[in-house]
Amino acid sequence: MDNDSAIIALGALAQGTRLDVFRLLVRHEPDGMAAGEIARQLDVPQNTMSAHLGILARAGIVRSERHSRSIIYRADLDGLRALTLFLVKDCCAGSPELCAPLLAELTPCC
Repeated sequence: MDNDSAIIALGALAQGTRLDVFRLLVRHEPDGMAAGEIARQLDVPQNTMSAHLGILARAGIVRSERHSRSIIYRADLDGLRALTLFLVKDCCAGSPELCAPLLAELTPCC
């Protein structure tokens, strides 16, 4: 990941509804959710939700797949991993013990 890609991804997440969408999709991995269900759960009009999902998809942190008449959205965990690694790539100036608390926080979730 480069600076521009990270800025796009962070910018996509820097809006309340999109952050809520992304966190909802992370909770529903690996099955994902239909766009209409996401809109219902977050009480957002479907056309507005479509715009938000498009921004997240273009940022590389959400992906979609058509299943018959529905589009299923999933958090792009590879994109999230790339963004997270980009942010902590040079962490702690070569002192891994300083990163231990961060790693400890991430480990239980996965």
